[in-house]
Amino acid sequence: MTSIMESSEATRALGRRLVDTFGAGWNAGNVDQLVSIFAEDAVFVETPFSSPLNGIEAIRSYWGDVPYHQSEVRFTSGEIFGAGPWFAVEFKCSFRRRRSGEWVDARGALFCETAGEKVTEMRMYWHRWNGGRETGKP
Repeated sequence: MTSIMESSEATRALGRRLVDTFGAGWNAGNVDQLVSIFAEDAVFVETPFSSPLNGIEAIRSYWGDVPYHQSEVRFTSGEIFGAGPWFAVEFKCSFRRRRSGEWVDARGALFCETAGEKVTEMRMYWHRWNGGRETGKP
């Protein structure tokens, strides 16, 4: 029987691999890499009040415009906290809007459920700040 501590360690290690892959994809504007962490039937929720996006193609569509609207992306993440199949992590992402040249600073947290080696649900709660003011979705 696997102990709770061993299970948490395994979840944290998996979470680190998944978040690093997600972040590297965002940094590079590589949508395929970014969505590679999700299961085919994954659910993505951008904010607590957003409607869930169901399935890998809906998630790909959400992230598909990133390379066209964001440049000089820098994604970083903190310590992974794991419990059972869930992990959570804080993140920071700064980028320049291609159209206006304005810098955006986004900070938030990811709450992810996993099955196997993939994310089956990601709740991404974040807040954006750009040009000295709060903003909505890029």
